[in-house]
Amino acid sequence: MKVVDKFRKEKEFCTLCLTIISGIFLFISFFKLIPQLPFDAAWIAIIISGIPIIFGAIKGLLAELDVTADLLVAIALIAALVIEQYFAAGEVAFIMQLGSILEDFTAKKSHKSLQSLINLTPQKACLHTSDGDMEILASEVKKGDILLIRPGESIPVDGRIIKGTTSIDQSIMTGESIPVDKTIGDEVYQGTINEHGVIKIEASNVGDDSSLKKMINLVKKAEENKAPIVRIADKWARILVPVALGCSILILIITRDIHRAVTALVVFCPCSLILATPTAIMAAIGNATKKGILIKSGSAVETAAKLDTIVMDKTGTLTYGKLRVENIVIFHDNIHKEDFIKLVASAEKFSEHPLGRAILKYSHQQGITAKDPDLFKMQAGKGVRATVEGHEILIGIKIIGQELIDSSPEISELVEETQKSGKTVLPVALDGTIIGIVSIADALRREAKLTISELKKVGISHLVMLTGDNEAVANSIGQSVNMTDIFASQLPEDKADSIKKLMDEGHSVGMLGDGVNDAPALATASVGIVMGAIGSDVAIETADIALMSDDIGKLPFLIKLCRKTKNRILFNITISMFINFCAIILAGFGILNPITAALVHNCGSVFVVVNSALLLTYKDEANPKYIIGREKSKIQKEKTQSVNIK
Repeated sequence: MKVVDKFRKEKEFCTLCLTIISGIFLFISFFKLIPQLPFDAAWIAIIISGIPIIFGAIKGLLAELDVTADLLVAIALIAALVIEQYFAAGEVAFIMQLGSILEDFTAKKSHKSLQSLINLTPQKACLHTSDGDMEILASEVKKGDILLIRPGESIPVDGRIIKGTTSIDQSIMTGESIPVDKTIGDEVYQGTINEHGVIKIEASNVGDDSSLKKMINLVKKAEENKAPIVRIADKWARILVPVALGCSILILIITRDIHRAVTALVVFCPCSLILATPTAIMAAIGNATKKGILIKSGSAVETAAKLDTIVMDKTGTLTYGKLRVENIVIFHDNIHKEDFIKLVASAEKFSEHPLGRAILKYSHQQGITAKDPDLFKMQAGKGVRATVEGHEILIGIKIIGQELIDSSPEISELVEETQKSGKTVLPVALDGTIIGIVSIADALRREAKLTISELKKVGISHLVMLTGDNEAVANSIGQSVNMTDIFASQLPEDKADSIKKLMDEGHSVGMLGDGVNDAPALATASVGIVMGAIGSDVAIETADIALMSDDIGKLPFLIKLCRKTKNRILFNITISMFINFCAIILAGFGILNPITAALVHNCGSVFVVVNSALLLTYKDEANPKYIIGREKSKIQKEKTQSVNIK
């Protein structure tokens, strides 16, 4: 019953079943397996697969004045029926229908709704009034309302802080890996997370004017503006139809043999041409899937093959999206590094801030156990104040004070240089004296630089980095991997606008990102590519291609595979046309009849399918992650051999 219901309700499943039935009856017709039938079994295939083609061709010609590949097939099919070549007619209809199913399957969009993005919209808000606090729906918030935001809560609307200080995780909007310190007068955005401290905000943008709603609308608009893929066979149809009819009429006039003329029409049907694109794309998608790359549509393969520009997000794409301790500098010779780490880790032990967690993780990696502080106080936007073993520990520039930092030229210069390099600087003071500095950064992926190099080798001449981070961080990361252009402090709409500008300049642009804030840019780009394992649901849904792991080293392979697929498609089309023209000559001399012409069709189609299937075996040994792994193995092997020699 479930199959029957699916057959009734799902058009694609119904078409697939009917096409399979057509193939079965063609098989029966060719081998005459049921001689008791009062009619040729090929009639079933003609009715099931042929009639829709004929009606589609007539509709396209009369209603839309459009010449498609179906028109040529319809003419050949009707001509074959006139001379009672039923198998030839059924076979042509079956191959065309099969090709159409394959093409529709590969071109079908896999993008789901924007529900994941919509789910980020906070549903409730705490309205602060003179009568007390009351919970209301976020949709009921009006401009000018005062809202209370507690730690861990999402900000329900865009607004301005009027009381309190905090750190805001606004990664879904800007992609910044480090929470941003906010105080009175600073703007906050809908959907971002209040990490520390109770704040009060005055609502500024509500409803469709909020930043998150604007992001949703940007994604919708960009998706609607994406042009649909056009069938290659239909592009050629405007040339093939008059040429095929001309050849057929010419053969009829010269030979006065209608069978030869119909044979010419049969061999000219673009069956192998129809299969040239979808079979190659399906093979490419299959190969990519085995490598952990999900390509959602055939159009994505075709467009990716044309890319000359790739735009990348920073956080989670070029970097790991995880903070780690990069460097430690100690200013007092009598303080050992292990003691310094233990002191700082103990002060940060109760911290929930990502910077504090990064320090604790580092101490754990060093095998150092942090003690419980006697006193711990996190001052939002300033730093940490703690007491460890009777000593007061201050961590952070603002809580220590710029004056104390500037009192030492050596410390001041080091802080400034470290900040310029794109790292977060945490000075550490012990009982009022600065004893050291901890530098924390979002670590660059090991394979990032080599990936950029490989992309340049395959002809991607324009490599752009867009990030919500500040200019110092952006330049530090971008220059270290040799990006051609770097843009900092980019909000979601800025990223989308930057990509649109590149496309307006004539570039074919691929966008590689991972966060919700990348969704509008992913949707705007010619091809959106998302980092799957660390990417957000909405980013994955918006993108055309998803790297299911966090290995950006697969990007050069993806570009190579798509370009190889495009070349394979062009080769398939060339061979298909060559076979067709050779078959027409043979038909003109009477060497082929409608049935043998249909078999030649099959041979051409089989060649196209086999040639496309070879894409499944395509491999690329230039993956940066594998190259790094091989180099490490080689170094390790050389070390082992050196030790053995000694």
